[in-house]
Amino acid sequence: MTVDKREQELIDLLEPLALQHGLDLVDLDVVGGSKSPTIRVYLDGPDGVGFDELASANQWVGDAVEERYPFPGAYMLEVSSAGIDRPLRKRGDFVRFATEDVRIKLVPGARRRRCDGVLVGMEEDDVIVEVNGERIAIPYDDIHKAHIKGRIDFSGKDE
Repeated sequence: MTVDKREQELIDLLEPLALQHGLDLVDLDVVGGSKSPTIRVYLDGPDGVGFDELASANQWVGDAVEERYPFPGAYMLEVSSAGIDRPLRKRGDFVRFATEDVRIKLVPGARRRRCDGVLVGMEEDDVIVEVNGERIAIPYDDIHKAHIKGRIDFSGKDE
C-alpha cells in the first residue's frame, strides 16, 4: 500500500502508543492544505472503542503529535473509531476481513482505478477480490486506499 511520507511518520509514531493503550491504529489520514491540515486517526479495540477511550486517545495522540511533529500553523485533530466502513491498511486486515464487501482504490498507473467486490484474502503479495464471480489479484503495493463497504440491515431480522 502506498502511504504519504508525512502520514507514514505519524503512523510510526502513533502505532506503538496505540498498542500501549490496548488499541489498534487502524488508519491515519492527513487531509487539507499544508497551512491548516486535518489529521484523522482511526482506532479500534478488542471490544470496539467507546467514548472514554476516544477522549483519552484524543489527549495522547494530540500530545504526541505536538511533541514530535509540531505543525507550523493550526491543525485539526479527529480521533474516531474505525466505524462501519473500516479502512483496511495492514496485510493482516485483508486476511481478517475476508468475506466482506470492499472498495479498493489503486495508485495511478495501476491497470485499473478501483475495484469493488468481496474480499477473499491474500495470496503472497496480492489481495484477492471476487468481482462478479471472477477472482482478481491486486498487488498490495498498487493499493492506495481500501475499506469495508459497511452494510446496515433495517429489516430487524438476523441474517
